[in-house]
Amino acid sequence: AGAQQSATVANPVSGASPDLLPHFQLEPEDVYIVKNKAVSLACRATPATQIYFKCNGEWVHQGDHVMQHSTDRGTGLPVMEVRIEVTRQQVEKIFGLEEYWCQCVAWSSSGTTKSQKAFVRIAYLRKNFEQEPTAREVSIEQGIVLPCRPPEGIPPAEVEWLRNEELVDPALDANVYVTPEHSLVLRQARLADTANYTCVAKNIVARRRSASAAITVYVNGGWSTWTQWSGCSTSCGRGWQKRSRTCTNPTPLNGGAFCEGQNVQKTACTTLCPVDGAWSEWSKWSVCGAECTHWRSRECSEPAPRNGGQDCHGPELDTRNCTSELCSHAASGAEDVALYVGLVAVAVCLVLLLLVGVLVYCRKKGGLDADVADSSILTAGFQPVSIKPSKADNPSLLTIQPDLSTTTMTYQGSLCPRQDGPAKLQLPNGHLLSPLGTGRHTLHHSSPAAEGADFVARLSTQSYFRSLPRGTNNMAYGTFNFLGGRLMIPNTGISLLIPPDAIPRGKIYEVYLTLHKQEEVRLPLAGCQTLLSPIVSCGPPGVLLTRPAILAMGHCVEASAENWSIRLKKQSCEGTWEDVLQLGAEPCTELYYCQLEAQACYIFTEQLGRFALVGESLSMAASKRLKLVLFAPAACPSLEYNIRVYCLSDTQDTLKEVIQLEKQLGGQLIGAPRVLHFKDSYHNLRLSIHDMPSSLWKSKLLASYQEIPFYHIWSGLQPFLHCTFTLERLSPSTCELACKIWVWQVEGDGQSFTVNFNIAKDTRFSDWLVPDSEVGAPALVGPSAFKIPFLIRQKIISSLDPPGTRGADWRMLAQKLNLDSHLSFFASKPSPTAMILNLWEARHFPNGNLSQLAAAVAEVGKQDSALFAVSEAEC
Repeated sequence: AGAQQSATVANPVSGASPDLLPHFQLEPEDVYIVKNKAVSLACRATPATQIYFKCNGEWVHQGDHVMQHSTDRGTGLPVMEVRIEVTRQQVEKIFGLEEYWCQCVAWSSSGTTKSQKAFVRIAYLRKNFEQEPTAREVSIEQGIVLPCRPPEGIPPAEVEWLRNEELVDPALDANVYVTPEHSLVLRQARLADTANYTCVAKNIVARRRSASAAITVYVNGGWSTWTQWSGCSTSCGRGWQKRSRTCTNPTPLNGGAFCEGQNVQKTACTTLCPVDGAWSEWSKWSVCGAECTHWRSRECSEPAPRNGGQDCHGPELDTRNCTSELCSHAASGAEDVALYVGLVAVAVCLVLLLLVGVLVYCRKKGGLDADVADSSILTAGFQPVSIKPSKADNPSLLTIQPDLSTTTMTYQGSLCPRQDGPAKLQLPNGHLLSPLGTGRHTLHHSSPAAEGADFVARLSTQSYFRSLPRGTNNMAYGTFNFLGGRLMIPNTGISLLIPPDAIPRGKIYEVYLTLHKQEEVRLPLAGCQTLLSPIVSCGPPGVLLTRPAILAMGHCVEASAENWSIRLKKQSCEGTWEDVLQLGAEPCTELYYCQLEAQACYIFTEQLGRFALVGESLSMAASKRLKLVLFAPAACPSLEYNIRVYCLSDTQDTLKEVIQLEKQLGGQLIGAPRVLHFKDSYHNLRLSIHDMPSSLWKSKLLASYQEIPFYHIWSGLQPFLHCTFTLERLSPSTCELACKIWVWQVEGDGQSFTVNFNIAKDTRFSDWLVPDSEVGAPALVGPSAFKIPFLIRQKIISSLDPPGTRGADWRMLAQKLNLDSHLSFFASKPSPTAMILNLWEARHFPNGNLSQLAAAVAEVGKQDSALFAVSEAEC
């Protein structure tokens, strides 16, 4: 700073001319002492009679000056040049007090002039870097920042970077730049950037190298597109066909993850076998005709040729002469007989048609198929009820509590209904249940507690039983007919609503609902896919309903169209998982539909089976909800005390499973569960413990934190992920503990949570396990399974299904219930109002407010006087 900021100072003698004052042609400049080498300072002035150095305010001894005199050829004035040497010892004498500086003072007959100050500093460069680059593994196209803080030095060190011992020049590579803080930045990692990087710091004293940092740029594998399906393996009968894909789009490199999922898919195929035609028996000879001939015929129908089989060989008609003197008379008589036979046949057909019409009318009026011999089966359980308008102070629409008895029949049809084309699946013509024998049939109530063993025993005879969980802890089942009902698995948020008329009249189905543990069912996930819901089965599989049932279950996704692609998956009868619906896109089939809400989804399905909700993140802002739950032993007999922190998907079923597991381990719930939004940033989850009283407790954890890998959490396939903090009491008398547990996602936008708890004020299971309203009855049959009384429901449907004046129909009801985003789905069904009421039942059972529904119906009714009369009279 001295050389640049100081200015020459002149002190003129009184009366002298300013032109004769000395001015400096050469002034001393800042210098650095390297090791023990002395430095030289010089100055030159004209006109000057004397020049001396002054260092730190003291004159340098005259004997230390080296002087040289000359004359300026241009002006003829005398020129004087002086040099001195400064040693390291001179500078170190004042080290730490102030900086060492020197200045020239020149004299002439007119006065004195001072030069600028020159600072003398001892140069050095320390050995250790303040921060060195570290090795990293990054995916391709990800940004990289390699920090480097050079060692302290005078003058300050210059920094350059080496890649595999070659200089990195940002001027030659636009993907690279060095920040003012000397960090090396690679905007997008390339495969060529895989190398050893070294930070080099240098000044006039030394050159230092940091430890090399190995940067590995890896590429995760990606699947190619599927090949076309191969031809069927057999030319006749049942075989298989396959398709394949390869992990080459791109190929994994440098330790990148291999593709997840199957590289080969197989599916069953059936090739129709050719059938050659064969003749039927010859018919009887005809009556001898007028031409004295008679004939007989046969058909190529036993069997008829199909699937490319050969036609029958030989004549279809055989004619012979008939010898009789009465040929013409016989022919005339034969024509009369043929006429009479034709008239009789027509009469018989009319009688049969009349009988069929009468039977159909009687069957429709009775409401039951011929499989049920006694019509009292469906009405024996009802008690007489009185249907009257409710009082003004009663908020409910109508309360009917029938007691419906049901039979215990088992589905024995095909598990995989055959589809002849892409059109909507149709109900099979035959009965789904085994035909009932002759005689009367009695029905009995379905009781899960009493019939659990019987149900499992009957179920074990079915082929799909081996894929179901053992036991009935996570299973609900019941027997249902056309009046419908509901199945619920307590404390899981999982239920199945079977609406009225979903089961054909006269049919009785034994239906189950089960929750699978994740280790029981293999759900392949590829790429960034993640499981967002429990895996739930309802069955028997393959059963087609005449109206969609509604399967309700929780999920853990923070849904947004720009961050997620969410699909509903269903397992086929071959065991493969198929996408049956993409949420937010136009459905490709009318069999399935999904209403996604903040914490639950409602799946409309006309075909029972195994379902799961799977998502694929579209950006790093996509996040899942994790539930953080802390458990600790209820008793502490030893000096060690374990605190377990579970990181679960935020669904009711996972919390239920963990609570049951901890009950077996003797653990207790500590504090209220917390929610963490876990982002798709590829960063792990870290957990640490702090603020323990060191005089009472110590942690046995060697590291400062524990870590759960990102992919273990993101896949959603690994249940009960947790970390254990082992603490040790310093005294057996210590019984209280207060500390903090921190949980955060590394380098992401995630949150950090503080959890405070005290063993002396712990919280038991019963304090936090909120009673579920479904616990009382896992299976509800008939009207008791619905909030809306059956007769009121039918009245609302008949009033709102037809288009109303001024839009007073089901569309307005959907708008009042905030369901107008699903109008296209409702409109695709025979009864849109029934779909709306079914969804309301699924969302609000058993605590739904009928008064609010009645108000919505009445609001629609104000647009239509007829409907308004219904609402006032019956709601």
